Amino acid sequence: MNENEISKVIFDCALRVHKSLGPGLLESAYEECLFYELRKVGLQVEKQKTATINL
Repeated sequence: MNENEISKVIFDCALRVHKSLGPGLLESAYEECLFYELRKVGLQVEKQKTATINL
């Protein structure tokens, strides 16, 4: 799967979560549901991964 295909899967999952839950919840609720949806479609994901930025 290339970057564009992965981006489409992520966008579709995020849209599905937003449509199901609606606005107004805490970010952690959306994060948990998106994590579940991404795993359900077969993506390997990690939550709150630390990223190092070299300036």
